Amino acid sequence: MRPRSSGILLHPTSLPGPFGIGDLGRDAYRFVDFLKETGQSLWQVLPLGPTGYGNSPYMCFSAYGGNFLLISLEQLAEKGLLERKEIADPPDFPAHRVDYSAVYAYKAPLLQQAFRRFTAESGAGFPDDFYRFRQQHAFWLDDYALFMALKEAHDGHAWRQWEGAAARYDADALVRWRNELATPIRYYEFLQYIFFKQWDALRRYCHSQGIKLIGDMPFYVAHDSAEVWANRQLFHLDEHGDPIAVAGVPPDYFSATGQRWGNPLYRWDTMAEDNYRWWIDRFRVSYSLVDILRLDHFRGFEAYWEVPAEASTAANGTWVKGPGAQFFHTVRETLAQHGIGLNAIAEDLGVITTEVDDLRDSLGFPGMRILQMAFGQDPKAQQYRPHNHIYHCVVYTATHDHNTTQGWFTVTPGTQTTQTLEEVEQERADAIAYLGTSGELIHWDMIRMALGSVAEKAVFPLQDVLGLGSEARMNLPGVSDAHWEWRFNWDMPDQDTRQHLAELTRIYERNLRLTNSAG
Repeated sequence: MRPRSSGILLHPTSLPGPFGIGDLGRDAYRFVDFLKETGQSLWQVLPLGPTGYGNSPYMCFSAYGGNFLLISLEQLAEKGLLERKEIADPPDFPAHRVDYSAVYAYKAPLLQQAFRRFTAESGAGFPDDFYRFRQQHAFWLDDYALFMALKEAHDGHAWRQWEGAAARYDADALVRWRNELATPIRYYEFLQYIFFKQWDALRRYCHSQGIKLIGDMPFYVAHDSAEVWANRQLFHLDEHGDPIAVAGVPPDYFSATGQRWGNPLYRWDTMAEDNYRWWIDRFRVSYSLVDILRLDHFRGFEAYWEVPAEASTAANGTWVKGPGAQFFHTVRETLAQHGIGLNAIAEDLGVITTEVDDLRDSLGFPGMRILQMAFGQDPKAQQYRPHNHIYHCVVYTATHDHNTTQGWFTVTPGTQTTQTLEEVEQERADAIAYLGTSGELIHWDMIRMALGSVAEKAVFPLQDVLGLGSEARMNLPGVSDAHWEWRFNWDMPDQDTRQHLAELTRIYERNLRLTNSAG
């Protein structure tokens, strides 16, 4: 029997906890236990970087670093870097959403206090593993820590608004800034050191429980990021550092005018000159954090949508060829020299052509099959229907960009997609006919269908396991406000839910641990 597995999509920010945002502390470990209890062997997360504008994990200040808001304060207290009384009375944060401003206002002073104690206790020298961490990650950490310190010195403004020499990444000016900002630079190094230590401990616990981590590598990076600031030559920027053209996608299911993401575009020819070292470094760091990588916007490696920087929407863009198979051959060969396999999932959604399919298949990457997209009128919907699935793919009820399954089944037409009332009604009717149910428990119907698929891996958002509606949606593409905020609590996955998920997983042989124990 060929291996089959399943798991849950949940970003760490959505975990419960008293400090306003999910973190890498005890509730993360409890979630791993929940996965094991219900027979799951995969935990999929979103990008883990330090978020910027809009709190999107796809718009981070660093393509390498971790989000320091995920640092567990309780673990800092266990290490003596915080006192228990300092975290004993947190504010009354919202229970089911992240208020990022309030969380930052609360956690930042505590993280600074932890840094002061770390510095004081270290005396003349820091722990050896701190120095090893700095040395191991210097290729990105040096620029990132300086970038964040400079951003702080310039009242949080984007790097294009800094004083001229700093904005230009002028070598002489940066020597002066490094001296002036030595303490805040060390602070941001400390935060990354702590994040990586806490994440590594969590990952080791996942492995001890038979859980693999699926991470996410964004195709693009934010303009206001350490990577763009320090590596202008790798991006299509003008002499002032502004994008000449920006990223996006043409009109689609989510928007009649397309999605104008605004990220700067890559100079692939320049990147090729040093065998894509910048990308290979990203892969190396990513695989130190996760076991499998979902390659966001995979179609961009074949061709990407170029939007004029002055355009207000993405409707009028141009397809431009990406680096193609040669890029991945170089990445795979170089990673192999470091003992790293290119274990990836291709996010092959959107405007997918034969060329994109051929690229994915030539590389041996599994693609994605989204069940919410299986019943529309688009001819491509056929490939998402379970009777057309192949083993070498990953089936999802939905992704972070989709509505919850309950929300998808009940949403008012025109509010979250470009579909008409007639199209929505037909889609629902086709789904009910295909499933052979009333749709009253549509979330379980779809989870059962995913688990029963021939696909090697099945993944579903926790929101679908809990049967939640649109209020629990994680993201609505093209809309920047009030997303990435959803959280759950431990009362939601009750015993019946746990038992039902475990039983379905056993029935469809998605976990040998459960299958063997049943025999």
